[in-house]
Amino acid sequence: MLILLQQFFSENPKVAVAFSGGVDSSYLLYAAKNAGCDVRAYFVKSQFQPRFELADAELVAERLGVPLSVETLDILGVEEVAENPPGRCYLCKTAILGKLLESARADGYNVLCDGTNADDDESQRPGMRALRELGVLSPLRDCGLGKDDVRRLSMQAGLPTHDKPSYSCLATRIPAGTTITERILEKIERAEDALFDMGFTDVRVRFAPPGDARIELPERQIETAAARRAEILEALQPIFDNVTMNLTGRS
Repeated sequence: MLILLQQFFSENPKVAVAFSGGVDSSYLLYAAKNAGCDVRAYFVKSQFQPRFELADAELVAERLGVPLSVETLDILGVEEVAENPPGRCYLCKTAILGKLLESARADGYNVLCDGTNADDDESQRPGMRALRELGVLSPLRDCGLGKDDVRRLSMQAGLPTHDKPSYSCLATRIPAGTTITERILEKIERAEDALFDMGFTDVRVRFAPPGDARIELPERQIETAAARRAEILEALQPIFDNVTMNLTGRS
């Protein structure tokens, strides 16, 4: 699999990477740099990304010595995305990748790659359709590297992202059909930041219209959360009308 990845970079010695600072795109960036490619990372800053993701991306890019371009996109200015239909992910991905392709080509990079891996299921990730339509390449997926492979290789490479939890964009916390607004996104980010500050990890705060929140945590953290119920309510009730917790736990 690694031989195939090395072959990809030998055939594509100049690449742009759609970069999130997550596990997969960080390893892809490392692999391109390690293969001697002329590589540049592109990060899209929109209302859907929490602030820590940009900080993580900047840290990894600096550590690898790869230039990073930060592109600002008003994703809520795309009316179809803000309306939040069931196919929002595809519409959003199309807008983001279109922005990245435009920027990368302006910089002389005609090949754009992303960190989709071999375990990513298109039926669960409608945004993958946009990759095909726009000609964005997914070397990890094409070379048969799954999530466990990427984490193992990232650890061997000494990347700080090797054990970073997967993190979906803030818009995924809002049920389809509920219009996405900056106010709702800000409330979700504030609540998740508060839980992170308490030491919880891999947190999701789901928005429940008209103004409630449901906390999702890994099962191993639920007992701790229950014991700290009063502390959690004190932090989150100023943000949401009512706060509940999913007792089944995040898988």
